[in-house]
Amino acid sequence: MNLPPRHEPDSPRDLVGIGIGPCNLSLAALAHPLAELDAVFYEQRPGFDWHPGLLIDGATLQVPFLADLVTLADPTSPWSFLNYLRTRERLFPFYFAERFHIQRAEYDAYCRWVSQQLPGLHFRHQVDAVRWNPERDVFEVDFTQLDTDGEAEALGRTYTRDIVLGVGTAPHVPEPLKPLADAPGVPVLHAADYLDHRDTVLAAGHVTVVGSGQSGAEVFLDLLRHRPPGREQLHWIGRTEAFAPMEYSKLGLEHFTPDYTRYFHALDEPVRDRLVAAQWQLHKGIDAGTLAAIHDELYRRTLDGGWPDTVLTPGVRVRTAGRIANTKIELHLEHLQQGDRSRLTTDAVVLATGYRERPLDRILAGLDPHLRRDRSERPRIDEEFRLDLDASVTGSVYVQNAELHTHGVGAPDLGLAAWRSATILNSVTGKEPYPPATRTAFTTFGLQEAAARVPRTRQINRIGQTCQTH
Repeated sequence: MNLPPRHEPDSPRDLVGIGIGPCNLSLAALAHPLAELDAVFYEQRPGFDWHPGLLIDGATLQVPFLADLVTLADPTSPWSFLNYLRTRERLFPFYFAERFHIQRAEYDAYCRWVSQQLPGLHFRHQVDAVRWNPERDVFEVDFTQLDTDGEAEALGRTYTRDIVLGVGTAPHVPEPLKPLADAPGVPVLHAADYLDHRDTVLAAGHVTVVGSGQSGAEVFLDLLRHRPPGREQLHWIGRTEAFAPMEYSKLGLEHFTPDYTRYFHALDEPVRDRLVAAQWQLHKGIDAGTLAAIHDELYRRTLDGGWPDTVLTPGVRVRTAGRIANTKIELHLEHLQQGDRSRLTTDAVVLATGYRERPLDRILAGLDPHLRRDRSERPRIDEEFRLDLDASVTGSVYVQNAELHTHGVGAPDLGLAAWRSATILNSVTGKEPYPPATRTAFTTFGLQEAAARVPRTRQINRIGQTCQTH
């Protein structure tokens, strides 16, 4: 195993990573064999965990196992999922299982295996501020080292030439439900905390799941499977017009390729914004297998002639919410197509309302005067995932999973994590330790790309035909 470069106190590092989720863990794994690169990563949590509240038994990733931390950039890496299986003597069982999509819990265990062996990862380190030091021509990164109780133990500072932000996303709670979700003892929780409160939710009389994406479907299915037939008392609502399957056709998946990401980045800002809103089904739909499992479970409960006590209604938003009789929750609903309004009384609410990019304003407050923004006041991000800073800052700040508005629907997708990490490392080193693929999709997304992709044999024929004509 490569040892990290010897680091002298107070000397600048080449790269500091802030956050250790799958994206920066991918970067750390691909940086590991680059012996000349002095990189360190900070994370405030005590160890790696990936959506622990949603590791529901049987829930799988929506991307193939090849979308691990490294394989799509370096299939020979020792940090691949297949090598993880080999070290656990599970390679043959996996081979015979014939599973292209692995369970979420297994992906989480794989990532923890990587995080526990890679050097340069510092957990319980909370980054407080980032500044540019023009005298030393480096970034200053201030952090607080936390003890086992999460309390401040020591303050520290490191210097670096470049930074990569991988702070991830945070659970999103709609405004009408925030007072209830924040109130102690009220059974209104985000799906991110579902497993921690699962027994309480299962014991509730009537349960409402809000959110029509994959998490909402998985929570609804888990509750359904554990409620008695005829007495399910489950309500599932969401804003989308249908409980829609995720786009999973082979050509549709080419929206998650470097080719499409480059095409999207070159579009005008208003066009990109329209596309992100219109392409929700590419990354916010429900896995077809999960939809089939829900229907199968509902159908099984009709075999005795009755119908399950469930209501599934898409196209609904929660206008307001409150407590009644101290024990009940009242949701005020509006149907987006009919315009009708109604009230729903329930005993517990699970909010499968997704995640939002964590704001970068706090961490980047010291760089705000140097940061260039678009017309919507969002950071401008170049093709290499680098923030657009003014010329006085000679270092670079890269972002991971914070570039939906500039790079499109592939930003949060695990399948592009290794490629993005490789792109960043190529930029940081000024070399190409991971040579980029020249083509990754059969689809050509623009006319200029189509012209550039005319096969060489056809180009020769055209030239020959032109010469013969003249």
